[in-house]
Amino acid sequence: MTGGSTDSASTDSSSEVIGSTARGSKVVGSKVVGSAAGGSTVREPLVPGPRARSPLVRGPRPDAVPALIATACTLVGFLDIAAGVFPRFRHSRMHTVAEVLPGALGPFAAALSLSTGVLLLLLAHGLRRRKRRAWRAAVALLPAGAVAQFAYRHSLIGVVISLALLAPLLRHRGEFAALPDPRSRWRALANFVLMGAGSLVLGLVIVSVHASRMVGDPSLADRITHVLYGLFGFEGPLDYTGPTSSTVAFSLGALGLLTAITTIYLAFRPEHPAARLTDDDESRLRALLAKHGGRDSLGHFALRRDKAVVFSPSGKAAVTYRVVSGVMLASGDPVGDVEAWPGAIERFMDEAKAHSWTPAVMGCSETGGEVWTRETGLDALELGDEAVVDVVDFSLSGRPMRNVRQMVKRIERAGYETRVRRVRDLSEGELERIRRATEDWRGTDTERGFSMALGRIGDTADGDCLIATAHKADGPGTRAEPGPHAPSVPYGGPGPFAGPGPYGDLKAVLHFVPWGTDGVSLDLMRRDRAADPGMNELLIVAALQAAPRLGIERVSLNFAMFRSALARGEKIGAGPVLRVWRSLLVFLSRWFQIESLYKFNAKFRPRWEPRFVVYRTSRDLPRIGLAAMQAEGFVSLALPRLLLRRRAAPRPCAHAVAEREVRTA
Repeated sequence: MTGGSTDSASTDSSSEVIGSTARGSKVVGSKVVGSAAGGSTVREPLVPGPRARSPLVRGPRPDAVPALIATACTLVGFLDIAAGVFPRFRHSRMHTVAEVLPGALGPFAAALSLSTGVLLLLLAHGLRRRKRRAWRAAVALLPAGAVAQFAYRHSLIGVVISLALLAPLLRHRGEFAALPDPRSRWRALANFVLMGAGSLVLGLVIVSVHASRMVGDPSLADRITHVLYGLFGFEGPLDYTGPTSSTVAFSLGALGLLTAITTIYLAFRPEHPAARLTDDDESRLRALLAKHGGRDSLGHFALRRDKAVVFSPSGKAAVTYRVVSGVMLASGDPVGDVEAWPGAIERFMDEAKAHSWTPAVMGCSETGGEVWTRETGLDALELGDEAVVDVVDFSLSGRPMRNVRQMVKRIERAGYETRVRRVRDLSEGELERIRRATEDWRGTDTERGFSMALGRIGDTADGDCLIATAHKADGPGTRAEPGPHAPSVPYGGPGPFAGPGPYGDLKAVLHFVPWGTDGVSLDLMRRDRAADPGMNELLIVAALQAAPRLGIERVSLNFAMFRSALARGEKIGAGPVLRVWRSLLVFLSRWFQIESLYKFNAKFRPRWEPRFVVYRTSRDLPRIGLAAMQAEGFVSLALPRLLLRRRAAPRPCAHAVAEREVRTA
């Protein structure tokens, strides 16, 4: 018993202790390793560990090096540009610093300083995003600047500055391993436009800062002409006294040469187009949706063909995404088995890290948000609510539905009728007429929709999609040819008539995608602008009343952004902060359908399912918001429609991005 107690005590007391020797000197410590035969405790001295180095000795964290290097390149770039542009700056006390920066050397100091500054600014963004090619360019540029400093100016300080920037680049080269972004040769055109505009503005500054040595008093038009000539390497109409003419000419020529070189490089480098769903990817996604598609109402939107996909190692789950402005934007929950979601999410995060993309998820459910935040350490923010109507609970009777009921009855009396059918039940001719109508009724220069839009209508692979159409004969005509299986919802007359016009008697279209086997999710809403108000209400009611016949038990309507803030802010007792937030949302509703979507959805007495945005840090939210607006079509960098119409062959609309738009009375 005694030996057992001793062993137990020895084990429990195996901890570091600080003591002192007989002389009172401090020892590092000891730990209990056992007991001797006489019962005395045997201790073993601890080996002193390494001392923690101070932050100055340790240096910056490896993950912070790209941002620090990018900041240093930006500062040096601006100083080089300032040294190359402003003559007073070149002759001030700051010249002692600026003249030893990379690029400010030789008889062409102004032009070389200007060129190096622009190149460093161009590299800074890539270095911040850990791009490998930007690292290679910086590693090549900085030693060249150091050698030139020593060879031409014999400046040791210039060499030190270049190597000071080069040293952390070489030491932390493993941090710069990001792969290139998806790109096309359209970036060459964008570079030419942006660099050309920047060179023109900077050239005007160069020409104007030498006003004291300018011959005469040239107008703004003459200065612009001189800049344009100088960018192409020709002499302009302006003249200067002394050597200033050469300085201005070399500076403008350097800007033009940089614009040409960067544009040619982007135009002729190997093209890496953005990833798209392959036929095999789509087949695998459809198989996952067939088994697990009833879990998320946005699942079918993963089949958009302008998205890429990553699968879990087991192949039982997948995440679809699109890269917009450096943001890897996923939408909805992962597709497939919930148990396999972590594997797909891990692949998604690995892909984002490999390319240095900013990961983000738009419109995931509460369950999806919990999995994303748990597996990745990301954060989640409630974005809004999805309106879901349970078919069994829907009815037009009762006071709350009076407005919708009266609107539907009024439209019925006006002679409209509706038809609700599966896509596979429509003839090809009618599908083509619906496609053309939805394209022409879009109402905007660009398509809208990403997270809750499929991007096509009438595809043979989407036979389970649902189409609700409203018809009204504008005059006597021939009866339209119905599809092979065309059950009609009894609103109005005996059948559709093909009246005058390119779309016959078609007045409005609603398109739904499958939500498992017993639900549908609203994709787009389009109406003829000349039709009576209330077309969308009419078709939603028609779809809900036809749902039992089609085996549909639940219908997902539009997504209402910031719905809870709008609802709580108008109630009695709402605080001042909530009221101000609601007022801001109402103000923004002039340009974005925020309040109108909420009020439209609320007409049908739905239940609200919250949706979330998942992000890495709060600093990423503005960038994610801009990328989401680009993906949804609210912000477009495409050419204006006027220019698109001049093209020889118009774009096909079969795979256009669908608009999720509501137009209320």
